Amino acid sequence: MATSEAAYQVEKNLVGHDDNAITQQDIDPYVAGDNSESMKALAWMGKNKVKVVDVPKPKIVEPRDVILKVTGTTVCGSDLHLYHGSVIQLAEGDILGHEFCGVVEEIGPEVKGIEVGKRYVASFQVACDDCYFCKKKLSSQCEKTNSNTTAKAMYGGRTAGIFGYSHFTGGFAGGQAEYVRVPLGDVNLLEIPNDIPDEKALYLSDVLCTSYHCVQDTGVYEGDYVAVFGAGPVGQMAGVFALENGASKIIFIDTEPRLSFVRSRWPDVHKNKLHLVDFKKLSHGITSKETVVTKLKELTAGRGPDVALECAAGEYAKGWTHWLEISVGAETDTSEILNEMIEGVRNYGRCGITGVYVGYTNHLNVGSLMQRGIRLIGNGQAPVHMYWNELMEKIKSGKLDPLQMVSHRASIEDLDKVYAKFEAREDGMQKVFIETKFSFPRDPNSPELTTY
Repeated sequence: MATSEAAYQVEKNLVGHDDNAITQQDIDPYVAGDNSESMKALAWMGKNKVKVVDVPKPKIVEPRDVILKVTGTTVCGSDLHLYHGSVIQLAEGDILGHEFCGVVEEIGPEVKGIEVGKRYVASFQVACDDCYFCKKKLSSQCEKTNSNTTAKAMYGGRTAGIFGYSHFTGGFAGGQAEYVRVPLGDVNLLEIPNDIPDEKALYLSDVLCTSYHCVQDTGVYEGDYVAVFGAGPVGQMAGVFALENGASKIIFIDTEPRLSFVRSRWPDVHKNKLHLVDFKKLSHGITSKETVVTKLKELTAGRGPDVALECAAGEYAKGWTHWLEISVGAETDTSEILNEMIEGVRNYGRCGITGVYVGYTNHLNVGSLMQRGIRLIGNGQAPVHMYWNELMEKIKSGKLDPLQMVSHRASIEDLDKVYAKFEAREDGMQKVFIETKFSFPRDPNSPELTTY
């Protein structure tokens, strides 16, 4: 906690922001909110500690703001990096959450095309729709919504602002709350058709666009063998989208209960294309024992998959070397999964990284990368605006059912408990729908409410 908060104080008080942002950064919701009315929200209180708190309801601050009354939100695997304090520049009391939908309650005087009372889903990124990247629909790389100088120094450039994802990405209060202020609301909200329930539309905020982008950006083609590292919601849906692109074999690398969950929800017509690899039953590193790499070769005629998709993250070390190096700050991310991908795919294979990597890693097998012609692709934060209309059409037509990844429903009052259970993967929790007091009646095809 001290390290994350200290990094924010350095940025705030010593380094300072750049002047590129067209929307205010680091607005304190406790100061800028409407003190006459409170709401419930999930706040970060320190490493591995979150709490449901009562905070002031947000109000219009800028002329293109929209106040959204939240009817659905969720917890993402990316939220666990915040929960663990792995992402820098968090401050105690920050409101988390970057996936949410709801009903517009109020709009600023310059908002166009958004109507009070209608339902919308928000993109997890805050984009301007006018800069170089936004004009190319690469909304996650917007140049005008994040002025953090530390991010620019670390990465050589910045991402867009992101809801509920620390001051490193603009310090925007998140969507795990009963209300959200959406800056540039006429850009960052997509109307939800009347015949699409929140339980399906919500996931256009992030997970559906992220998994789709992973497949499209890395390149999955007809007949490809595809290895998916991480069988959480992003990995599961990446596998589904890889099938849509014509993949002939999908190999998931994870452990229980996620492997069994994916098997249980996998389309029956494609059961023969599904293969599951439990990494906990295998060795790792340089060894003569069976490893993930040798298992991948065995399943693909000795050559390796055409494509590997990293849908896990860089903070989870397998061996003691990386665990120690992360613990003492010698690296921020382990290269173990990256090496398994690089070594596992065929010569001239493609490796896409969608799981979150924060900074630096050691022991990357750059020799295999170079000698065998492996394409290592950072997929980046997914550009939601590029895909959300297309994916909404797939949902409307019935070609895409987001509910195949949804395992639980809970209330915002229990959200702090959901974090702990989601991290521990208790009760087979895969993806959860979080309801608020404003939520509509449950869609009958979605999970029943669970209370904790």
